[in-house]
Amino acid sequence: MSVHSRDCFDVTIIGGGPAGLFASFYAGLREMSVKIIEAQPKLGGKVHVYPEKMIWDVGGFPPVTGKQLIEQMIEQGMTFHPTVVLGRTVEKIRKNDEDQFELITDDQQVHISKTVIVAVGGGIIDPMKLEIEEASQYENANLHYVVKSIKDFRDKHVLISGGGPTAVDWANDLYPIAKSITVIYRGEKLKGHEAEVTRLFQNEITYLPFTEIKGLIGDGKTIQEVLLWNNQTDQTQTVTVDAVLVNHGFHRNQDLLKKSEIQVQLKDDYFVDGTAMGDSSVPGLYAAGDILHYPGKLQLIAGAFQDAANAVNRAKLYIDPEAEPIGMVSSHHRIFDQKNKKYLYENV
Repeated sequence: MSVHSRDCFDVTIIGGGPAGLFASFYAGLREMSVKIIEAQPKLGGKVHVYPEKMIWDVGGFPPVTGKQLIEQMIEQGMTFHPTVVLGRTVEKIRKNDEDQFELITDDQQVHISKTVIVAVGGGIIDPMKLEIEEASQYENANLHYVVKSIKDFRDKHVLISGGGPTAVDWANDLYPIAKSITVIYRGEKLKGHEAEVTRLFQNEITYLPFTEIKGLIGDGKTIQEVLLWNNQTDQTQTVTVDAVLVNHGFHRNQDLLKKSEIQVQLKDDYFVDGTAMGDSSVPGLYAAGDILHYPGKLQLIAGAFQDAANAVNRAKLYIDPEAEPIGMVSSHHRIFDQKNKKYLYENV
C-alpha cells in the first residue's frame, strides 16, 4: 500500500550529486520549496568514488579533493534548508488528477511535486565487478573497485583494469607512489581525456591492449598473481601484483524512466534526450548533469552546475509563467542580506 506525503513541493530533485545539490541551492535562491531524494545513504553522488582525487576544473576553485568538494557542495546545497530523503530510490513517476507529479520510492512512499528535476548521473554508485568466482573473497583485501585511500597503493605493483577516463586518471595519479603500474584494457584505444592518455604513455606505465582478467591467484587472503588473457591472440600470461584496481564502470538503473507512466524520450535507452535548458519531452520534468543529453553537452562537474541552474529556471517558469526567466545575481539578491552581513562583519 502506498503512503502519500502530505506536502506538495515546488520542485523535487532526484539525485544528490553535484547537479542535484546545485539545483537545490539555485531553487532556494528562486524561493522555491525543495525536496531532494537520494538513493545512497549520503549526499555527494559519484564524487564519493574518488574522495582523495584532486579536482582541478571547477570554476573559481583551486584544486580540491573529492572529499572537500563534497563537503562544500553539501554546505551550499543546504543553504535554504531543503527537505532531504536519503537511502530511497525513486522507482516510478506519474501524474495525478491535479496535474502534479507523484514520485513513488522503494518504500512505497508517494512524494508529490509541481515539477521534477532528474539528476541521477550516469549510473547508480554500484561498480561493475569482476565476474570471476574467487573475486569476492579478495574485496576486503587488495581487490579494489574504488580508491578510498591512495595509501593502499603506495610502494605496490598495481594492476588497473579498464580503458575509460577513470582508469587512465588513476594510472597517472598513482604512478608517483606505486612501484609499478600496469594498465589492461579489453579494447585497443584508451578512452580517457587526450591529455591524460598522452601523460600515461609518457610515464613508465605498462599498457596491455586487448587484455582481460581471467583468474586471480592468491592464498585466499590476498591476490598474488593475476591470470591475463589476450582476446586477439588467445594467449595467457600471469603477472605478479600487490593490488588490483578494477574500473569497469557502474551499473545503470534504467527502471525509473522506462517503467514510469510518463513517457520521457531517451537517448541510448538511458539518458534524457533533452535541451541545453534542461527540458525533457514531458512538460514540468527537467534533467541536469550526466543524465541529460543534448548537442554540445559539457561532461564536466562545471557543466552540471549550469545544467542545474537552467533546469531550475525552467521549473520556475513552469510553475509561474510570469516569473523572471533567470534568477537574480546572488551578490545583489535581497535573500542574502542577512547572510552577507554575517560573513562580512562577524570578524570585524
